[in-house]
Amino acid sequence: MSNSIAKILLGNVRITKNLLLLLVIGGLYAISISLSNTFVNIYLWKQSGEVSDIALYQLASVTTQPVAFLLAGYISKRADRIIALRLGVFILTGFYLTVLFAGESAETILLLLGALLGMGFGFYWLGYNVLTFEITEPDTRDFFNGFAGLLTSFAGMIGPLSAGAVITWLPDTQGYQIIFFISFFLFIMAVLLSLKMKHRHAEGPLQIQKAANEIKRNAAWRKILFSHFIQGLREGIFVFIIVLWVFMATNSELALGSYGFVTSAVSFAGYFIVSRFLKPSRRKKAILIGGALLFGAVFLIVFNPIYPLLMTYGVIISAAYPLLLVPYVSLTYDVLGKASDAAALRIEYLITKEWFINGGRVMSIVVLLAGISLFEEKQIIPVLLVIFGSGHFLMYFVIKGIDLRFLENKKEVTNNMPENGGGDSLT
Repeated sequence: MSNSIAKILLGNVRITKNLLLLLVIGGLYAISISLSNTFVNIYLWKQSGEVSDIALYQLASVTTQPVAFLLAGYISKRADRIIALRLGVFILTGFYLTVLFAGESAETILLLLGALLGMGFGFYWLGYNVLTFEITEPDTRDFFNGFAGLLTSFAGMIGPLSAGAVITWLPDTQGYQIIFFISFFLFIMAVLLSLKMKHRHAEGPLQIQKAANEIKRNAAWRKILFSHFIQGLREGIFVFIIVLWVFMATNSELALGSYGFVTSAVSFAGYFIVSRFLKPSRRKKAILIGGALLFGAVFLIVFNPIYPLLMTYGVIISAAYPLLLVPYVSLTYDVLGKASDAAALRIEYLITKEWFINGGRVMSIVVLLAGISLFEEKQIIPVLLVIFGSGHFLMYFVIKGIDLRFLENKKEVTNNMPENGGGDSLT
């Protein structure tokens, strides 16, 4: 009976201890972030009241992430990728402690907070992405990315709604302080769980230049990197503008939490369906449909960002993101696996990928800051949302020429993986 239920939920996928362990760590991270990250933006905005201040906070985050990825790559090469992941979690705990101790003076250290957040994200995601590349294979990647999306969506359902309720019920900033402390505690749990991972060095020095040369030689990898830059253009400003708009429309943390609950519930169902039924041969079509939905949804809110329309927008993009991201992330790792010396240079390739996506984020935030300094916010922000909101749709036209026939030969693909069997290095 239990086997039948597992088959229904997971499909015919070989689940290793390592894959499961990484999913649990990712789940703890997702719960912690979903509890607090959305409300940090509101907490800071309520102190300053300026969109430009939140944009500067986000800019500090995305500009420090590339540096963090480079440092994390060096540590992963000289020591272990597990250490990079742990350092990321430690820095994020430091971020939340700093917010707690700063209290109502947090707006005076916006750049420091943004830098801490960016460093934490950079170290964490470098370690996590390297482990994902090592542990998964082409036939398990859609499952892993889909199930990771399920955990993130579930966290998004319980996190913002719970946090919004606590913040609403408790006076002053007590609710914020409790939520930030819970996030701190969950990060500590993730660190403790990571101690179960077996250390393994990545051989050789950090060779960023060698990985950069692959951009010229490998057309498929070049297209993947350019599509990540375009992805970053949208993410740079959408990650905080929509949250601010929802709060401005309702002036309620509970309403913002409800928005997160509904959209994450839709996303949860979407990730389950996509991870179970999407075939590698249909990846490009899924990316096109998902990107088109993400772009089209923008037009619902740019003219009149009232709460019902914002909620409708959230439902549409929550259905679209699984359709786009599950095949897109899997495609990225598959193309990376075919790059030159992928086993030895996997860390360098992942650093390069993150530099491109953060480059797009930096550009969109800088353009936003320039725009609101020259024009009224109500005039320029909708225009920029339309321009940068096309990013995920345009991604398809960048990656559509990538030849996916190499996926038909699993042996050929996995030969470039660090270890056989999906890099099962944690047992």
